[in-house]
Parts: sequence; C-alpha cells; structure tokens
Amino acid sequence: MSRPEVVARLLAALGDRVDTTESALERARADKSGHAATGRPIAVVRARSVEDVQATLRIATATATPVVTRGAGTGLAGGANAGDGEIVLSVRAMDRMLEVRPDDLLAVVEPGILNADLNRALQSHGLWWAPDPASREISTVGGNIATGAGGLLCAKYGVVRDAVLGLDLVLADGRLLHLGHRSVKGVTGLDLTSLVIGSEGTLGVIVGATLKLRRLVPGEVRTLAATFPDVRAAAAASAAVTAAGLQPAIMELMDAASLAAVHALLRLPGPTPGAAQLTVQTDGPAAEGEANAIGAVLRTAGGTVSIARDAADGEQLLAIRRAMHPAMESLGTTLIEDVSVPRSALPAMFDEIDRIERAYGIAIPTVAHAGDGNLHPNFVFEGPEVPPRIWDAADDLFRAALRLGGTLTGEHGIGVLKRRWLADELGDDQWQLQRDITRVFDPAGILNPGKVFAS
Repeated sequence: MSRPEVVARLLAALGDRVDTTESALERARADKSGHAATGRPIAVVRARSVEDVQATLRIATATATPVVTRGAGTGLAGGANAGDGEIVLSVRAMDRMLEVRPDDLLAVVEPGILNADLNRALQSHGLWWAPDPASREISTVGGNIATGAGGLLCAKYGVVRDAVLGLDLVLADGRLLHLGHRSVKGVTGLDLTSLVIGSEGTLGVIVGATLKLRRLVPGEVRTLAATFPDVRAAAAASAAVTAAGLQPAIMELMDAASLAAVHALLRLPGPTPGAAQLTVQTDGPAAEGEANAIGAVLRTAGGTVSIARDAADGEQLLAIRRAMHPAMESLGTTLIEDVSVPRSALPAMFDEIDRIERAYGIAIPTVAHAGDGNLHPNFVFEGPEVPPRIWDAADDLFRAALRLGGTLTGEHGIGVLKRRWLADELGDDQWQLQRDITRVFDPAGILNPGKVFAS
C-alpha cells in the first residue's frame, strides 16, 4: 500500500490525532543523542488512549508499515528516532496517573507521564518512585521503562527493573496484554514484564505501568563534596567507600574536564586544574553518621572534603552534576556514552579512558555514577556526523569495558548507536536467541526496525 494510502487510513481512524506537519515529522527524526534517522516518517500519531494505540498498530500490521514508539524524545541512543516511511506512535499525551494505593505501595500510570511530575504527585501521599535519571524533569516513565533507565539513586534504591510490578503492552497486531501483577510476589509463568523492560520498543508498545513505590525516606539528607588531585584517585576513593560497607544514596564522580565545563556553563569559579570531584549524599535517620563515616574514608583516600550546610546547599552541589549534559552540548556535538564496570574496576576503567585519550589525541570528559560503576564518557566533535576517529575511540572504549567484566550500556540502551557491538557482548548464540524472541512478539518485524539488532 502506498504511503498516502496509509496516511489516509490513519486519518480516517484517528482524525486530528494524526500530525503530518513538516515540523512534527522533522522533530521525530532525532533524540538527545544527536543522531538523526535517514529520511522522514510519514506521520506522527499522538495517541490519547489505549484504543488509539491499538488502532494505529492494526493499520500498521495490515499495511506492513513500520512503527517507532516515542515518548519525550530524550533518549541518548537513537532508539526512538523515526526515518523513511515509518509511523511515529507518540504516547506522550497519555500522561495520567490512574491509581495510587498507599496501602499497597503501588501506582498505575500511563507511559507519557514525566518522571519528576509523577514524584511531585506522589509526594502528597508520602510516596515516591525511586528511579532518578538526570533527565527526570523531561523524560517519561514509559521511556524510562523502555530503556531500562537508571540514575543517581540506583546504587541504593535500584533501577527501573526493580521498581515495576506489571505492564500493559499492545502487540504489533493490536492485542492488549496485561503482564506482571499487583502483588509483591508473583512467579506465575515466565517473567515477561522483565523481558519488556529495556526492550526499546521492539516487543510491543507500553500503554500502562504498575509501579512499585517507596515511602518517603524520613530524616534529613546530608551532602558532601570531595576533591581529589586526579580522577583515578577519586575513582579509587569511591571504590573504598563501597569496600568499607557504606551505602550512600548518591555517589557521583566528575573528572577534571567535565567539572571545568559545568563550572563554565554555570558561571562558577573555575575548579583546580586537573582536580576531580566526588559528590555524595546520604539519607534516612542515619544520614549524619553515614556522611561522617564516608567523609573519613574519602579523607584517608586523599580527598579534601566539605559538607553542605543544609539541604539547599546540598542541592546546589548536585545541580553541578545534573548540568553535565547541557555543559557538553555547549562544547559541540556530543556522543554521550554509557558503559558499566564492576565498582572495583572503576579506577582501571579511568586508566583505559586516559590511554584512549592519548592514543587518539582527543579529550573524553567523563562522569560516573560511582556508586554502581556506571560511566558516561562524552565524545565531543564538530558537525552533525560522528567522525570515524571518534567511532574508533569509542570502539576501543567499549572493548575495554568488556575486558574489565563490564557491559556496553548501563542505562541508555542500545538503540542504533551501539547495535554493531551487541554480539560482541552477548555472543552469537545469545544474540540470535534474543533476535528470535523479538520475532515471536512481532512476526512481521514492524516494531522499531533497525534498532538494537543490526540485521
């Protein structure tokens, strides 16, 4: 069926929910990764209900038209970018919180609700949803689930996979599945909920989520910052905190280049040249004692430690870390990477980054969720396309992470940017098995084609 005929069918079924304006089609080509798909989609469907999603997918299946599901478009791997001949299925307008059960510590939400908006709404119930990506003000819960997002708090409170009880999923042919459960325990059959988390739109469209909540943490938070003469010393100090059996809520590391870029963006006094910084936050009734114990470990490791006067002062320290992405954008086009290694291997990974910087003659500003070994190396360059030299350096970096017992991605996903390395981590047999599983859910291969798997 021709593209105009497909659009006509969408318009007949969905009316004003179908957007074919040039600006909408152009925006859907790219996400925050800086990567844009080739060509343009044929339409953006702005779904407002489960029925809208089902209608779109039935038309897509009947006409063999590929579909890319999209939320806020804040991904960093190109996973929601739509290209030539594709339908964009936006669930951003499905943003309601449908139910809150404080007695059961759960909420049921639509996928388009923003992470931060959800937690603001939950606060009056004395509850919160723990996943805390740096993009929380602009990223959707559905997108968090689709990419298996993490964040600043996940070392203590877990990632998205730990905070989802069930999902409502529409398959490519329009069937609606209710996966998971509302109970804390539930092991009936295969765990398809966990399978869908992190599947990046290749298995179905998430239209609802039953979330596992926590009660607000009582007591005050304590925040401290520690500066070190170099990034390896800071990484070793963070590993020492973990080895000492201490569990901060947040432990973020910024190397010298990233720290300098953020200070310049925020117009703060310049940091000491070459210095790296750890920002640590403790919470709960024991926050004071834990902060003092962590401070002692960091001083022993060679850090200069200062403790925030109050919660507001602590939030200013964390604002420096949260400004990392806009700081990198101010330097040029940025390829924001996302590798994870065992926490004890964090110093060795920074050694590898230093080696790669020298080998390729480039700077790689890097921040890390030091509490769980997740690093975000940033490759900054000019122009819209990633130069071959940058890809060569990234290839070297990915392989270094794998050698250290790590993984290609801790929270951003594979998308299009890392699909060429997927088999290197999984092995050929597991790669093929995962590919076969997607075909069980989507036999015609119309859901997010070309993402995650290279072929």
